[in-house]
Amino acid sequence: MITATTRRFLASLLILIGSLYRNKRTRKFTLIPLVVIGLGFLVPQKMIIPVKGATAKDWDDHSFWAYPWGSSVTHKGIDIFKRKGTDVISSTYGIVLYTYEGGKGGKTVMVLGPKWRFHYYAHLDEVDAFPFQPVASGTKLGTVGNSGNAIGKPPHLHYTITTPFPYWWLRDPEVIQGNRKMFYLDPDTWLRK
Repeated sequence: MITATTRRFLASLLILIGSLYRNKRTRKFTLIPLVVIGLGFLVPQKMIIPVKGATAKDWDDHSFWAYPWGSSVTHKGIDIFKRKGTDVISSTYGIVLYTYEGGKGGKTVMVLGPKWRFHYYAHLDEVDAFPFQPVASGTKLGTVGNSGNAIGKPPHLHYTITTPFPYWWLRDPEVIQGNRKMFYLDPDTWLRK
């Protein structure tokens, strides 16, 4: 039901809290991770479109949670179409958690941004970021491509925003995989602000 990134994040958080609590000398620090998480929600988030020169006309605003969508069943992000090699930039400030090559996303970058949101950039042609790199809004992460399961399709950036903390009100039992929807935020909503 939850994303793999959410599962890893929450497992790491629970291990950290458990480790602090288990030792009598560090038990007093147990609440620090929870305070840090609370403060993370207070950090303001200002977003920009993550493809240089792109506008809202470069993606279909109805593609989020579109069904059917290949082996993913539903489309959990938006595809921003631009010429291959166009710069993919960070939509917000944050820290690069990982870069990866393989699987459905092909060449990918994951950035942890404000409000504990994970920003996933997929199908890149080139990756110009590295793990634990701090990024500002507009920092180049790579270039638009068609790697992974986008081979043979027009070049585009698949952009997804996920959260490790469920937004219960987004759950939609009326749609396919609607229970998972509480962990995904529609990028179109944030990019049009």
